[in-house]
Amino acid sequence: MTKPLILVTNDDGITSKGIRTLVEIMKKIGDVVVVAPNSPQSGKGHAITIGEPLRLYSTEIFADVDEYECSGTPADCVKLAKHYILKDRKPDLVVSGINHGSNSSISILYSGTMSAAIEGAIEGIPAIGFSLCDFKEDAIFDHALTFIEQITREALEKGIPKGVALNVNIPAKTVEPIKGTIVCRQARAKWLEKFDYRVDPNGRGYFWMAGDFINFDTEKEDTDVWALDNNYISIVPSQFDLTEHEAVKQLKTWNL
Repeated sequence: MTKPLILVTNDDGITSKGIRTLVEIMKKIGDVVVVAPNSPQSGKGHAITIGEPLRLYSTEIFADVDEYECSGTPADCVKLAKHYILKDRKPDLVVSGINHGSNSSISILYSGTMSAAIEGAIEGIPAIGFSLCDFKEDAIFDHALTFIEQITREALEKGIPKGVALNVNIPAKTVEPIKGTIVCRQARAKWLEKFDYRVDPNGRGYFWMAGDFINFDTEKEDTDVWALDNNYISIVPSQFDLTEHEAVKQLKTWNL
């Protein structure tokens, strides 16, 4: 039987530890093609490259893998993979990550990792974004490997609803083992930003963004933030349709 074709991408760049780990897991499951950014693209959201050329180069970072680095964004990588590199064979699955850092709650809107997964869903390809709640470059992933493989195999066997990308977040490694997985919803939360004004060595002013994460669902046990805080892996089915359908009904009562 033909192995499933798995497209692997990320937003931390093609040389990150997270994507190297993800590729090794996916090689156990199917045929792997890697198309990933040639530099970090964190926080780029669903940006695409317009008005300047996209460059694509074959690489030799991984073993036994068809692999390319792209000058564009994570969403660009998925588009190029589908329409150019894999134009004669549709991937069975897009997996993005493993991101260094959480993409739970509102962070999904800013996430390059999840933008790649959602781009897959837009193109009609089942997709999963994997993130580890550890921002360090040398983050430890070994406690997550079995869960990532299991989630991927289940997705291939049982299918992901059309137009849905799974947002999977994994707690950082601690002395306590992961308790399991919880399918849940995105927590209602936001970042409360602040901008520090600083001066560079040449005397020119600049701003550095910082902020605090505010969770408005602190008492709710059905959210991704609660799951992660309690050492569970969170799985949130996510869609690209941002329509608030109840608001459509309300606006239709306006005198327009």
